[in-house]
Amino acid sequence: MQATADDLDLSPPPTPGGWAPWALALLAHGLLALALAWGLAWQRETTTVASAELWSALPQVVAPRAQEPPPEPPAPPVTRARAAPPPPPPAAEPARRDADIAVQRQREEQRRREEARRLAEQRAAQEKAAQEKAAQEKARREKAEREKAEREKAAREKAAREQAQREQAAKAKAAQEKAARERAEREQAQLEAERQRNLERMLGQAHATGGAQARGTAERDAGPSASYAGKLVAHIRPNIVFADTVPGNPRAEVEVRTLPDGTILSSRLLKSSGHRAWDDAVLRAIERTARLPRDENGRVPPTLILGFRPNE
Repeated sequence: MQATADDLDLSPPPTPGGWAPWALALLAHGLLALALAWGLAWQRETTTVASAELWSALPQVVAPRAQEPPPEPPAPPVTRARAAPPPPPPAAEPARRDADIAVQRQREEQRRREEARRLAEQRAAQEKAAQEKAAQEKARREKAEREKAEREKAAREKAAREQAQREQAAKAKAAQEKAARERAEREQAQLEAERQRNLERMLGQAHATGGAQARGTAERDAGPSASYAGKLVAHIRPNIVFADTVPGNPRAEVEVRTLPDGTILSSRLLKSSGHRAWDDAVLRAIERTARLPRDENGRVPPTLILGFRPNE
């Protein structure tokens, strides 16, 4: 049984190109926008390229070949969405570069601060050492000056004491010498008076006997013996300290004043030998002798003149 014309649908298929092209266009633009967003947000990662190909899912109905349809207009080509190429990597991230520069600057500033602190500490230590050394040197100088001043003061005080002692001793010696001279003068006056009385007595006796010879004998008995001067020189000579050589054997004459007991009061040079060293040696020897022996008559003349030669 054949099918009738009413039973068969012999109408041509619907013309493609309704909503499908628009859907494809919207999908392509969406994919393009998504790819652009991914490209802007991409950092150091490779963007995965996605591609899609759309195929029509319309059912294909076999139509009878009774009538050929008119030629269809060409369908718009299917556009494949391609991702945009990734942008070139940046030369350097500005934020990271600024951070590195800031860290480097901070480290350099820290290094400068540490170096400045080290130099300041070194200078402070040097200044402290210099101040301590200067203080020690000042203390040493002040101590030396104090010690020097104390030594000078002690020397002045000692010199003053010695000078006072010398002056006191000189005054005492002068007083003693004055008293001795006065006593010697009194004794000498008494001796001279006694000598005159003895001389007058002996002269009276000589006149009574009527001879000049008796008068000369009386005068000799009243004066020192002939050997008394030599005896005194021999007594003093061992005290002479003299090692020089004096040419010509000169003679030094010294006046010696004594007390009745022979104590030497003073001595003075009447005639120099011409050699100061010999003169001084004789005077020092007389001072060391201090006391003279008595004459044969038991007396010591108050004034004596003695002569000394180096070679005797």
